[in-house]
Amino acid sequence: MKNRATIALATATIAASMALGAMAPATAAVTQVTSIEKVQGTGTASEMVGQQVTVRAVVTGAYSEGGFRGFYIQTAGSGSEISPEGSSGIFVYSPSGVDKVAVGDHVQVSGTVSEYFGLTQLSASGSGIELLTEPAAAIKPLALEIPSSDNERERFESMLIDPQGQWTVADNYSLNQYGEITLAHGTSEILPGERTLRQATDAFAPGSTEAVALEAENQERALLLDDGATVNFLGSNTNKSIPLPYLSADHHVSVGAAATFTGPVIMDYRYDQWRVQPQGQVVGAEDADIPAAFAQVKDAGPEAVGGNISVGSFNVLNYFTTTGDQLNGCSYYTDREGQPVTVRSGCDARGAANSENLARQQAKIVSALNKFDADVVVLEEIENSARFGLDRDDALATLVDALNQAAGTQQWKYVPSPSSVPADEDVIRTAMIYKADAVKTIGKSTILEDPAFYNAREPLAQAFQRVGGNSKTRFLAVANHFKSKGSDPQDGSDNADKGDGAGAWNAARVDQAEALVRFAQGLKKKHNTNKVLLAGDFNSYSAEEPIQVLARAGYVDLGADAKTRSYLFAGRTGSLDHIFGSREVAQHVTGQTIWNINATESVAYEYSRFNYNVAQLFAPDQFRSSDHDPVLVGLQLNKK
Repeated sequence: MKNRATIALATATIAASMALGAMAPATAAVTQVTSIEKVQGTGTASEMVGQQVTVRAVVTGAYSEGGFRGFYIQTAGSGSEISPEGSSGIFVYSPSGVDKVAVGDHVQVSGTVSEYFGLTQLSASGSGIELLTEPAAAIKPLALEIPSSDNERERFESMLIDPQGQWTVADNYSLNQYGEITLAHGTSEILPGERTLRQATDAFAPGSTEAVALEAENQERALLLDDGATVNFLGSNTNKSIPLPYLSADHHVSVGAAATFTGPVIMDYRYDQWRVQPQGQVVGAEDADIPAAFAQVKDAGPEAVGGNISVGSFNVLNYFTTTGDQLNGCSYYTDREGQPVTVRSGCDARGAANSENLARQQAKIVSALNKFDADVVVLEEIENSARFGLDRDDALATLVDALNQAAGTQQWKYVPSPSSVPADEDVIRTAMIYKADAVKTIGKSTILEDPAFYNAREPLAQAFQRVGGNSKTRFLAVANHFKSKGSDPQDGSDNADKGDGAGAWNAARVDQAEALVRFAQGLKKKHNTNKVLLAGDFNSYSAEEPIQVLARAGYVDLGADAKTRSYLFAGRTGSLDHIFGSREVAQHVTGQTIWNINATESVAYEYSRFNYNVAQLFAPDQFRSSDHDPVLVGLQLNKK
């Protein structure tokens, strides 16, 4: 390799000879080759931006389709260690040249150095790419525990790596749209044993030092596994004709599942986030370029909780038997052929667009509930049929009929609505179903009518007693669905999102918790029992103030010791769904679990995503029957 001074001297000598009219033999042009390490440098950006350079390297990743329009190259023989001069890899943006190369090719690339939103790259035309015939030393994937700091990661940007350590799927929500999976490295030091990325306010008070520290740790532990493409799978029909990466009807990528790298990946920085790329675009679940394997879930029921009575909470995700096509004004979310799937807006219906999609939704809910192994189930987000001029329990009765038909026996019953209901109810409501051979109802149900629930679903209460038991086996169940965290009023009121992690409407949920405590207290004497279970979707994580209101009133979170959480939001796991017990019932608890079939699964499995992609992922099973995971508690209730 010649240096700049040698080339400059040679050029000057030739020019002088020509000026004197000397007859000199033709001289081949000399190409100066710059090392990738020099182009990358040791800073956050290259010091050679805007300069034309020529590099020689081996192709480590090539993407002729999918939107990258380029390829990665790395210095031949590098990878066993990080060079002190800078990263040995770089991305080449070359829409007209990417088809010329393949992984393993030895190439010479001439292009312009640039920084593309934080990623150092070369921009090269097809003519600036030359395949070399001379052999090149193989790349050695850099084996390392990926550090958390930007500066440390910058030192091996665009290099082929072999990530070490333990990895867990932490988020799969974007897998359905952008082909992205968030992985969590190792376990939390703040919450020993925690493998996922935990919602800070599920463990610590909103705004506390501990909560801030946990979120900072979450960000350090997170790494995104991409699919080697920029495809928006919810975009054009062309994109929808590409099978979703990593997923199939039988192959899941579940939050909480162990992830094992089975091949090298490329350290990348795109869209303001560090990520790793496969060596080629991943198409479908069996592509040769898939660089990781994921532990698979079992098609089974929840863990056993023991006892002689079990009580659960299940969110049925806007189960509406009044479909959109029965109403005027509905707009829809549509599949890749433009056919309506679910109601979007414009009418009171919130569920399926038509009977075909209702059948798919119902099949999943029925499959899940009949495997849930609960004797009493509190339901949230079921249609309030009174809003459509029907009996208030019409949708509830339809669901129970479907459950019994699938079970092959009349085992399920529903708790009828009371004669007195609030004048202005939401279009969704809470409800209860139960197995008649396990428990019987005592008295009639009651709905709490309190101003605190002006923007939420009013709690529904029902007393039960074990079949064959006496008053000592009696307990009171109260179904709840507090105000959600969304729709920030942004008016500076107590209900505005304060940015502390509790979300919007926290003050309203505190008022609802206080009203619930009063309601339950008044029902104890009426039903001759101090055994009270408050169950449902409280839209509050475990360390937030509404939950603390219940704790101060003596209620115990019976799911607090469960190994997993019930909800996933923005890549963080936490429990919005709870079963709280009075002290009198808590001593009878034999076990508790959270059945991870919904929040942990890709939204691509929902009935609402039927035919959104050419890969048909829908199955009439329990997976993604809702967006919340069911919670289950076992009780031993004896007559003495």
